Amino acid sequence: MKRMTFAEAIDDALLSAMEEDERIIVLGEDVPMLRARIFARFGKERVLGTPISEAAFLTAGVGAAMAGLIPVVEIMMVDFIAVAADALLNHAAKVEAFSGGNWKVPLVVRTACGGGYGDGGQHEQSLWGWLSHIPGLAVVVPSNPADAGGLMLAALRYGAPVVYMEHKLLSESWLDFLAFAGRDNIHFWLPEEGMKGDVPDVWEPVPIGKARTVKKGTDLSFIAAGADVYRCLEVARQLEKEGVSAEILDLRTISPLDVESIVTSAQKTGRILVVDEDYKRFGLSGEIAAVLHERNVPCAYRRVCTEETIPYAHNLERETLPNCQRILQAARELLENEGPNRHP
Repeated sequence: MKRMTFAEAIDDALLSAMEEDERIIVLGEDVPMLRARIFARFGKERVLGTPISEAAFLTAGVGAAMAGLIPVVEIMMVDFIAVAADALLNHAAKVEAFSGGNWKVPLVVRTACGGGYGDGGQHEQSLWGWLSHIPGLAVVVPSNPADAGGLMLAALRYGAPVVYMEHKLLSESWLDFLAFAGRDNIHFWLPEEGMKGDVPDVWEPVPIGKARTVKKGTDLSFIAAGADVYRCLEVARQLEKEGVSAEILDLRTISPLDVESIVTSAQKTGRILVVDEDYKRFGLSGEIAAVLHERNVPCAYRRVCTEETIPYAHNLERETLPNCQRILQAARELLENEGPNRHP
């Protein structure tokens, strides 16, 4: 084992995959600079800087994938996928279905997500619920360096479009950029446990569609992804002091959703608390509630999500996004409900 930061792990897994498969290319704005190590190894033939036109270079990536390459297209922030939505949602996601499987689009869209540092609702969204709503797209959200590298390798081998989402508060390269951009006067929460960790000496794919139990428990189940996993861990430690045993399920993949693991955890604890940095309405949290209801799983249910448009004002932003105080309050309300494992 070796230790790497979150961003290092992603690039290291990508570099190792590119060494083994010459079909893999990287393209996007400033990628020769942002992926300097990869650019130094493979040069401008396989690491292509593009003009600032997400619609143009993501469309090019779709065509390249259909022609036999495996493009990693970098959209700087997930919010900007809206500019290229036609290429991703109407073409990449549908080509295989429309062609009866005769055409494939082995495309990875790497993008940053998440907020909490004062950039407002045009730069801090998560949007994984919106993207997962579209058939034909896989959406992955790693929470630690080992999963970050393993999921990148899995995405490259998936053979269909994958949106790979890198939470900014886990990525030291993004944090360096935010500090450089003059945000030293804004204090934001950092999940340090996810920013650096052990990774395998040789990368292996982490299965897409398989969640991971971060912490086992009996009284309450937290379900989360990305940086929210660490908010749940912090709340679980507080609850443990109060005699409550909390389980934490890291989804790792939003689509396809690991329904089996969600149901198993709900059946075990009888209480589900979904913590979702994406929007509350018509999103992941509602999908999980529907999954449990359709399978007749008896459990109490709560959710903590992003409620409205994310404000620029930092004090209002803190109240809009999930935070430990909101999660703890929801957990205590949930523990007051009757359930198969009701805490006395």
